[in-house]
Amino acid sequence: MELINKLEVLADSAKYDVSCSSSGSSRQNSPEGMGNSAPSGICHSWSDDGRCISLLKTLFTNSCIYDCAYCINRASNDRPRASFTPRQVAELTINFYKRNYIEGLFLSSGIKKDPDYTMEQIVETLRLLREEYKFNGYIHAKAIPGSDLRLIFEAGQLADRISVNIELPSRESLKNLAPQKSALDILNPMKNIGSRIGEARENRRKYRHAEKFVPAGQSTQLIVGASPESDYRIMKLADGLYSSYNLKRVYYSAFMPVKPDSRLPALKTPPLLREHRLYQADWLLRFYDFEVEELFSGYRANLDYRLDPKLNWALNNLDRFPVEINQADYHELLRVPGIGPRSARKIVETRQETRISYQNLKKLGPVLKRAKYFITCQGKYRAGIPFREDLIKVRVREQERGNDYQQASLFAGVQEEKKEGEKA
Repeated sequence: MELINKLEVLADSAKYDVSCSSSGSSRQNSPEGMGNSAPSGICHSWSDDGRCISLLKTLFTNSCIYDCAYCINRASNDRPRASFTPRQVAELTINFYKRNYIEGLFLSSGIKKDPDYTMEQIVETLRLLREEYKFNGYIHAKAIPGSDLRLIFEAGQLADRISVNIELPSRESLKNLAPQKSALDILNPMKNIGSRIGEARENRRKYRHAEKFVPAGQSTQLIVGASPESDYRIMKLADGLYSSYNLKRVYYSAFMPVKPDSRLPALKTPPLLREHRLYQADWLLRFYDFEVEELFSGYRANLDYRLDPKLNWALNNLDRFPVEINQADYHELLRVPGIGPRSARKIVETRQETRISYQNLKKLGPVLKRAKYFITCQGKYRAGIPFREDLIKVRVREQERGNDYQQASLFAGVQEEKKEGEKA
């Protein structure tokens, strides 16, 4: 098969893997090499400094010995198959970089022959790029569950980010939908990679030139809607992964029906709004000091998809509002819909020099069309309606109506991945 035809097949097969965004890497560049890894990101994603950046996103092979019910590349699915060689991937990456098409590589793979063989091919690809082609650019590689940990650790020394996709939120669902996979084969590499990342960071604190290991961290992907787990169970799992596995990101992917199967739900469209709300809830856990139980008060198993989780929490806890902008501490400000970490810090810093008026508040970055219902400024309530639960709920729900949520396109003409941002 011609190389360009292989790329078309394997890039298309890679589009369902969303765990490929990056906040950048601080790995040391080699002076004689090409490219730059820091700050960098991938797949038309967004770096820490706000730049939009791109990568070559492909599978090494879409041939797979597994027959996972939810996967487009499952063994029983009749579709074109192709495989690269390590040198083909390396040369494609370098040639695309020289033409300024990309700034990095995201390399995943189906399981060809067995996990060890597949992981060996990925490691060899990374070795060629780093050692032979002297490529400094960003590389995100997929660790193959069930492969030898020594191979995964070798990949971690060459890549900026490693991901092991957990895919399903429970062992029961994994057994039902992907019976050839083992939960231990997925969790053990994640645990060991997390431990190595922690050790490497500690060594870097002690010794400036200590070796780095997966400097951009590890991530994973959860498929939403292919199995019956509730939002609460999904978020509890994500929270546990963040706290126990040194995880940088959990990505949520709305289930896309690709082949009829009696084990799968009969969905006409992917649960895109549910995916969107889970991302918002995840953001609250990581950056807003929320606990999972707070987002599911009243023993609810699922989020209220009509409202974003922070706004819904505020409406269910109106006894804690309104807060006075000139008196509330940082953590109280974080709980206000429309105020994020950056705005909260600016408010606290500005208060050290002067009292904040409503006009000054507009310049500090909060989204006042939301925040105004939950704050006072110099003792004045400026929402335009009385502070009453029924009136506030009607008004904010009117504002939420009509929002259109779409799943990010990850390849298809290299369309832009949805931007991560501070969503208060």
